[in-house]
Amino acid sequence: MEIGISRMHFPVTTLGPGKRIGIWFQGCSIHCEGCISADTWQFNTKLVDINELKRVLKKWLPNCDGITITGGEPFDQQPALLELLGFLRPYNLSVLVYSGYPYQKLKQKKEIFKGLIDVLISEPYDYKESQTKVLLGSDNQKIHFLTRLGEHTFSDYIKNIPEKKLDVQFDDNNIWMAGIPIGGMKEIGKTFKQNGVDITSTQAVIKKK
Repeated sequence: MEIGISRMHFPVTTLGPGKRIGIWFQGCSIHCEGCISADTWQFNTKLVDINELKRVLKKWLPNCDGITITGGEPFDQQPALLELLGFLRPYNLSVLVYSGYPYQKLKQKKEIFKGLIDVLISEPYDYKESQTKVLLGSDNQKIHFLTRLGEHTFSDYIKNIPEKKLDVQFDDNNIWMAGIPIGGMKEIGKTFKQNGVDITSTQAVIKKK
C-alpha cells in the first residue's frame, strides 16, 4: 500500500506533550485559508510504500513520547491511516490526530471506535476566529479524548497555555515550521514582509477527484 507523506520529523515539541514523532500526510481536500501547511494540499505526490514508513518509525518509536499525525488531511487517506494506526497501537504511545473534518462526520470512523486514536482535534481551521487554547489553530476547533491514555497524557497539558512557539528548521532556502502560530501563515507572512523578506509557496491547488 502507498501512502502520501509530506514529511516526518523527530523530535517535535510543539504539537503535544514531550518529544513526539510528527507525521504530515500529503493531500488535503479542505483547504482552510491561512493554513500553515498549504504545501501539503496536493494529492498524488510524495507517495511512499507504507512498509518503508514503518521501517523509519521503528527507529524513532523507542525514544519518543508520542505521535502526532496531521497534514494535509489524514482522513482523506483513510485506508492508509487505518493501517498506520494499527501498526502504532501496540507501542502504547499516545496518538494525536488533527483533522479539518467536523466530528459529526468522523465519529463513526473505524479509527475512532476501535480505539486507535487517543486524542482527536476536529473542525476546520478558521483564521478569523480567536486563538486562545493550546494545540488549537482557532477556538472553533474541538479536542476529543477518545481513550484513557489520551486523557491521562493530555488533560494536564491542555489546562496550561504555554507561550506560543514553533519548531523551526532551515534547509538551504527552505524553512520548515511545526506548531500553532497565532493567525496562521497570514500573520507570519505579514511579519516577514515588514522585515523585507518575501516568502512564497509553490503549492498547486488541485482538488481530489
